[in-house]
Amino acid sequence: MSTNWRELFPTKLTFMIFLLYMSLFIGQGIFVTASQESNNSYSYNTVTVVLLTEVFKLIVSTCLYCRENTLRALVRDVHKDRNVLGLYMVPAFLYCLYNNLAFVNLATFDPTTYYLLLQLRVVVTGILFQIIFKKYLSQQQWISLILLTLGCMLKQINFGSFYSDANDDSESAAIQHPLNNTAVDHPQVHGKNMSGFDFSLSAVFILAQTICSCLAGVYNEYLLKDKGADVNIFVQNVFMYLDSIVCNAVILLIRGELLDAFSPHNLASIMRFSVLIIIVNNAAIGIVTSFFLKYMNSILKTFASALELLFTAVLCYFLFSIPIYMNTALAIAVVSYAIYLYTKSPVVNLGKIRPLQSLSEASAKSTDKKKLLDEEGADSDLDIV
Repeated sequence: MSTNWRELFPTKLTFMIFLLYMSLFIGQGIFVTASQESNNSYSYNTVTVVLLTEVFKLIVSTCLYCRENTLRALVRDVHKDRNVLGLYMVPAFLYCLYNNLAFVNLATFDPTTYYLLLQLRVVVTGILFQIIFKKYLSQQQWISLILLTLGCMLKQINFGSFYSDANDDSESAAIQHPLNNTAVDHPQVHGKNMSGFDFSLSAVFILAQTICSCLAGVYNEYLLKDKGADVNIFVQNVFMYLDSIVCNAVILLIRGELLDAFSPHNLASIMRFSVLIIIVNNAAIGIVTSFFLKYMNSILKTFASALELLFTAVLCYFLFSIPIYMNTALAIAVVSYAIYLYTKSPVVNLGKIRPLQSLSEASAKSTDKKKLLDEEGADSDLDIV
């Protein structure tokens, strides 16, 4: 059975979106880790960084919309589809929690372990996908999802329980015997949890981030392809980022940091390249993710996230001297096979959206999109279920 690349990536542009999405996410984990102090803390207010990221996303989306439209037209479209603006408060709140928890969890885990643990969202995403879109996954698709989850669980296995600790090449053993760990003295690795999931507060945070990711991704895909399918994608992004700004401002208000967050001292700590690159990269992630979910699907998004593991592990080895132990190597191998198995029978969920051929199509007016769908017809070979 051959790999169904046509079903995975209907057009060349969707494949480019896939690669860009992976590259940006790989960079985010590394950029956040690089911005940490020697004790894994942050010298800047992370909530303020998330809020400024949402503001930057809003500005970029507005500029992209105004390339072919006017600002007055944007205001008119926002008012016309204000009911969809309200619906976006749900994924905006979930992404708000997700983005803020990312800083917390990357202060606890090294980037490779962090991305491995986040793959626990795969099966949950599959279940939510079936419930919301009424598209039931095949046996092979479920096997690939379960393999992906099992691959992530391999990360925490201590191979020292099977043979002598002296020969143990697992990360947990290396942490138990820090003198053998060449990376312990590195400032960016010291104090990191590299053994995987444990029953602690950090486990609660990573589970919370996982759940937020699953719910936000699938619900956002539903809004992009169904409830708000006729709304310009850049207008949809404006909805998301307006709601996200409100959510992050509320968090700062609850913490009593709303005014102090924008003081000259706090802003000075943010106006550094190591922090500004996080804002720019995360803004790009948000915009690319909207295209990913609109023209592909949240199941493929989870596999893209899993594929990031290989590149993250290699880059962290060279940048932060974080070793690649047997745990990580086996986990990546199983995850890679799960991805290969999935490519044999991928999920296709176009909803009311036709495949993206060019970026100009993405910014087309809703009436034009309806006409394109009518011309495409019900028998199109691109509308595979």
